Amino acid sequence: MPLPTKEPMYCAEQIKIPPALPDILKQFTKAAIRTQPGDLLAWSAAYFDSLSAGKAPPVKNRFETPTDEKVITPGLLGVLHKQLWSQETVGVDDLKEKWGQLSLPGERLDEILTLGNFVANVPWLKFLALSCTSLESNLTEAVSLLCKILTKDAEGGAARIEYGLFKQLYTYLAEVDGNITEEHIESVIAYLDNDAAKGEGMIGPANFTHSFCPKLSGQ
Repeated sequence: MPLPTKEPMYCAEQIKIPPALPDILKQFTKAAIRTQPGDLLAWSAAYFDSLSAGKAPPVKNRFETPTDEKVITPGLLGVLHKQLWSQETVGVDDLKEKWGQLSLPGERLDEILTLGNFVANVPWLKFLALSCTSLESNLTEAVSLLCKILTKDAEGGAARIEYGLFKQLYTYLAEVDGNITEEHIESVIAYLDNDAAKGEGMIGPANFTHSFCPKLSGQ
């Protein structure tokens, strides 16, 4: 029976740790704790692939209470937006890959793709808007969440976005809803036109949740 091969012995002077390694591992650990990925190995591969390619890694901005179920959360939608915001349209395969890296439910992705009639190329902002409606109980809350994801304001701030973008996405969601009349959509836009003019072309939840503003949902 052959004797086990002895592994070479090294002294401390022979072991050279790359200078950047401690900080890389520290940042990775913090990112994993903050994001709480369902599949740590798949997420880790995506994390380091993104870093090596100079792209945004799949990391949440802040910690969310973990759940045993695979569900979409505002934080995970924010992760997807950080990765895909620069693309006007996203290939379905690319979207499915990033969706899977976050251990999100495939059936929910299929539902959103079907609802939006998305096939090969997915308009990212429309997909994001529909995803927000799947998380909230009404259109006003969904658009508020959308503003929080899209805004450049500091977290906890006014969550304003460009008024033109608001009109585009609100009109799209209202049309998909199917129960909001064109007249009501126009009344919302007419009211907010004045707010946008005063706010240098920016609109946030404080504007469209004001008691004087017609309800976004029409009810």
